[in-house]
Amino acid sequence: MAESSKELKKPLVKKVCELRPLDSGLTLTVKVVDTKMVAPKGRQARTAESLVGDETGIIVFVARNDQVDMMKEGSTVILRNAKIEMYRGSMRLAVDRWGRIEATEPASFTVKEDCNLSLIEFETVNVVE
Repeated sequence: MAESSKELKKPLVKKVCELRPLDSGLTLTVKVVDTKMVAPKGRQARTAESLVGDETGIIVFVARNDQVDMMKEGSTVILRNAKIEMYRGSMRLAVDRWGRIEATEPASFTVKEDCNLSLIEFETVNVVE
């Protein structure tokens, strides 16, 4: 029994192209392609949208407060316990207070910028049985 509970706690190491709506508990190593502020510093919460990616694709990452400082263009970061949030039918990657962002050595991969998962629109479908 102890073994099966240990398996549940393993992080899901994924590539960007494997992300799906409402995924959580994700670990990804990504490069920051671009970052732009969406909520000014004068507000209580600083928010930025960063385009991050790996060799399989890119996605918008929503950085909040102290996370904004780590999302510098060209840097490589490890997102631990990340999750997918839906915003107007599109996927956004985020790390809440239960997750962590770590700076790491520059990655050797080239970001595949022609596959942006945040441009795909999803629709909620209610299934009636």
